[in-house]
Amino acid sequence: MNRPSEEGHRGGPPPRDSLVLTVSELNATVRSLLEEALSEIWVEGEISNLRRYPSGHTYFTLKDEAAQVAAVLFRGNSLGLRFRPEDGQKVLVRGRVGLYEPRGSFQIIVDRLEPAGLGALQAALEQLQGRLRAEGLFEAGRKRPLPLLPRRIGVVTSPRGAAIRDFLRVLGRRFANLDVIVAPARVQGEGSAEEVAAAIRDLNRLGGVDVIVVTRGGGSLEDLWTFNEEIVARAIAASGVPVISAIGHEIDVTISDLVADLRAPTPSAAAEMVVRSKRELADRIAALHARLAGSMRLRIAAASARLEMAGSDRALAALRGRLRDTMLRIDELTAGIEGHLSREVLQARHRLDILRHRMTPLRLAERLAARRAAGAAIGRRLQTAMLARLRASRDRAAGYGERLTALSPLAVLSRGYAICQAAPGGAVVKEASGVHRGDLIEIRLHRGRLDCEVKEVRNVTRDEKL
Repeated sequence: MNRPSEEGHRGGPPPRDSLVLTVSELNATVRSLLEEALSEIWVEGEISNLRRYPSGHTYFTLKDEAAQVAAVLFRGNSLGLRFRPEDGQKVLVRGRVGLYEPRGSFQIIVDRLEPAGLGALQAALEQLQGRLRAEGLFEAGRKRPLPLLPRRIGVVTSPRGAAIRDFLRVLGRRFANLDVIVAPARVQGEGSAEEVAAAIRDLNRLGGVDVIVVTRGGGSLEDLWTFNEEIVARAIAASGVPVISAIGHEIDVTISDLVADLRAPTPSAAAEMVVRSKRELADRIAALHARLAGSMRLRIAAASARLEMAGSDRALAALRGRLRDTMLRIDELTAGIEGHLSREVLQARHRLDILRHRMTPLRLAERLAARRAAGAAIGRRLQTAMLARLRASRDRAAGYGERLTALSPLAVLSRGYAICQAAPGGAVVKEASGVHRGDLIEIRLHRGRLDCEVKEVRNVTRDEKL
């Protein structure tokens, strides 16, 4: 620093004790103050004048309706972006304020950048979908059919996940002896997209793989993000083998699903799509075999007929003779049929005249009255028989009821007898020897029960009378 002289008045040299800075010192001081006071800030604005340099650094202007400020996103901080910044986007940036000393201009040094009002993941997804759709990667015309029965299936997934277990279980049930090659890859987290893309390329290089299944279980948008990465989408599009994408659940749709040749809603559904069941194939082969055998029999029969007809002129003459005989026979049969029909028509007309005579209103009324009288007589007989049977059934039921009442143990109890049981709900006591002193017994009367304790047991001898 330069120290001023002792003169220091307005219009003259600075005072002796005034501090005089160089431009570099001033900019360095301002930079230090800015970086200390504004070491971490969030700023919202619109991107304009965006420029990307070969170094990987991105420079742009952040502006609103009244002001603007320069910003820089260095290459190291841009690698983790989930979307591609463009002019006109409203963004939210986090960073620190710094000063570019050579020009004395301050700028925001950005370390985080995301769209304002929209999640970075969703913005990245929409941007990538738009670019890939414009390139035609989602077109139905580029999708290939699956082989009828693949001999070797490649699966790209985590070997420890539930998706591979579900896939192999369904595959084993439908066609147990297929060759399955699992290309292990992480399906979530940093670096997983590169592993999935590499696994797809490895299965293509291996050769002999008829179809590739890329699968994992369900999860959130962040969990499934690996299959929304551009590197995975382009690996699927570049695959020389048809690819089935079975990511998440039925409601989850990723970019991998849109690029793949076929989308399966679940890993289990992918296994059902990739192979047909043995029974289905066997039934189809049997049907084709039957159709082939029938077609061959028809062709052989037609060829044999043509060969026989072309065998000799004599065979042709015999055929003409048979044709003439057949035509004469047809004429005879036609004449006979016409005569028979004439007789049948005359007989039918005679029967119709008889029926017309019988079907006069008077004759019909007489026959109807006779039928009604017969029906009424039958009804009266039926009613009489039913009443007689009903009375007999009631009498039998009453007799059965009286007999049941007489035989009922409750009827015996009503005459002063009782039932003695060893304990509540126990066996019936038939002899005094069946209980002992101090036992609890239950005595059932005609009305009610008695709970008793045995005070004394006396056995009755054969000759002793009760």
